[in-house]
Amino acid sequence: MRSFSPYISWMRILQIVLDAGLVTIGLFAAYMLRFEGHVESTYLKQFAEILPIFVLPRLLAFWGFGVYRRLWRYTGLTEVMELCAATLSVTAIILTARALSLPLVKVQGHFLSYSIILIEAGLTFLILTASRVLRRLQTEHKQRRHWRQPVRRRALLVGAGDAGLMVLKELNQRSDLGVDVVGLIDDDPSKIKKRIGNLTVFGNSSQLGQLIENLFIDQVIIAMPSAPAQEIRRIVDICRTAEVETRILPGLFELINGRVSVNQLREVSLEDLLGRDPVQLDSQSISSYIQGRVVLVTGAGGSIGSELCRQIARFEPKQIVLLGKGENSIFSIQQELSRLPEPVNFSPVIADIRDPLAMGRVFDKFKPEVVFHAAAHKHVPLMELNVFEAINNNVFGTQVVAELSNQYNVQKFVLVSSDKAVNPTSVMGATKRMAELIIQDLSLRSQTQYVAVRFGNVLASRGSVIPLWKQQIANGGPITVTHPDVTRYFMLIPEAVQLILQAGAFGSGGEIFVLDMGKPVKIVDLANDLIRFSGLRPGQDIKIEFVGLRPGEKLYEELLAAAEGLDRTANEKIFVGRPQPLEPEQLCSALIDFRLFVQQGDETAIRHSLDALASGTTVAAFTVEGMGADIKNLEGADAIAAVGKGRSTL
Repeated sequence: MRSFSPYISWMRILQIVLDAGLVTIGLFAAYMLRFEGHVESTYLKQFAEILPIFVLPRLLAFWGFGVYRRLWRYTGLTEVMELCAATLSVTAIILTARALSLPLVKVQGHFLSYSIILIEAGLTFLILTASRVLRRLQTEHKQRRHWRQPVRRRALLVGAGDAGLMVLKELNQRSDLGVDVVGLIDDDPSKIKKRIGNLTVFGNSSQLGQLIENLFIDQVIIAMPSAPAQEIRRIVDICRTAEVETRILPGLFELINGRVSVNQLREVSLEDLLGRDPVQLDSQSISSYIQGRVVLVTGAGGSIGSELCRQIARFEPKQIVLLGKGENSIFSIQQELSRLPEPVNFSPVIADIRDPLAMGRVFDKFKPEVVFHAAAHKHVPLMELNVFEAINNNVFGTQVVAELSNQYNVQKFVLVSSDKAVNPTSVMGATKRMAELIIQDLSLRSQTQYVAVRFGNVLASRGSVIPLWKQQIANGGPITVTHPDVTRYFMLIPEAVQLILQAGAFGSGGEIFVLDMGKPVKIVDLANDLIRFSGLRPGQDIKIEFVGLRPGEKLYEELLAAAEGLDRTANEKIFVGRPQPLEPEQLCSALIDFRLFVQQGDETAIRHSLDALASGTTVAAFTVEGMGADIKNLEGADAIAAVGKGRSTL
């Protein structure tokens, strides 16, 4: 044993010994067939002397083709093809030696017969394959009895497409997971009753409930990355009624790198029920302004900022500067990026965007060519209580980064804005609109291409209500919701960032891009879904308590003011508004006033100025509120384009 590599396990040695025996049997059977069962002593001696010429090369070929990296109980088409290739390669060498009449194949004064060579090849392949298939059948026979054993779970796979087959293959190779897939279902009529490997596609999703009962299913695995949310919700409801566990493969927004792995299976979450269609990206246009360039991301430790860093890394920038004020969040994203298969050159920087000297040093050191400005205070009620901080960070911080971008000839500056900048009724929304006005003004007198991207709420972000609700459920309830009719636009973080990158490619300077947020979601429906996902019953196990709108909050959100207009872009999910900038003198005066009010600590003056500024720059703005159910239920571009009477109150 010590003469072998320490990595060769006893199982591999056993495989080699068994294969040597099977090859011997194959060669002897070839002699028996060739001489019709009567092998003379001369040829028996020839068999004994020629045996090593067959056994040793075949074992070496099996090793070289990776046959001994496989377990017999998982034998499939790939393993059979490896055996075939290894067998044919050795046979070809022996046939060549026989054709050239080399002494190697001349034993006892006789050359080895062509027929024996060919018969041996066929028999050896069949015997080796049969031994492995029998082991596979034995394993499957045991697995069919596992439904009596509660330690293993019988699973049904929903989706017989490419993603489903990849998950199925991995599950078959991971017996340690304790999951036995017993069949599949798919809504494609051409696949029903067909067999995939040893499994059957039993029916479509409408038969799921019956199949769960008939097949003793413990777990349902959803492997449909592009399935609409309505379909996911229907399947989850069936599984919940049948009281079986549900797992799902992440949607296309999360499968950024294109890999589909059983390790990515997780519980169904609220994000799966949003009803978002996959984003079609023009990767070439994004690469054209990122690849080979130094990219600065402010707020790189936040929800949007960190996802920006992950996705920017895919487009091979020269360097990513991870800038943030909180050391823990920057350390976290730094550690994550350092584990990428192909590490990107990145530089973590702890700095405050409000500090002109510190930011000046950053720009002078790294000379960024592209800036994504995601650093901002976004929590509406908190900013109502911290007006000075909102102004300093969202307005003056943006001004510092934007003006330095102009000074250092940054090629493109992308501001991450918010739907709350439209007809702002909150301090946070008004400061984000001020940030938009700052970059619109700079775009008129700078070579830097300044653009802003507006979108609504993102699930699972740090400011999301979901973590609060989970804590409330853990405490036994109640869940607090502001108003029974409040609605919000929602996106997934990866989707929002993909569209930010794409909008950056479209921008030439001064545009405000608006992302199609789809249909607004009622917050109370979201709360009910989360209660059900926790295995509880809304209104019975966990109550919902309505606490009223908080300061600065709207009942319905908006994405565009009517005066800004709306144009389409090459991407159906991105629209561009025609911005209404302030006159440079008016903006300059407003910024001077805000600095003075902050120095004086005059919160009332700040609120009045923000209110007046917002009212003056959103003339004829629309609101969905009060326009009737027909407008409220519009989706995407139709909702964005709806026009009504606007109002703004800070």
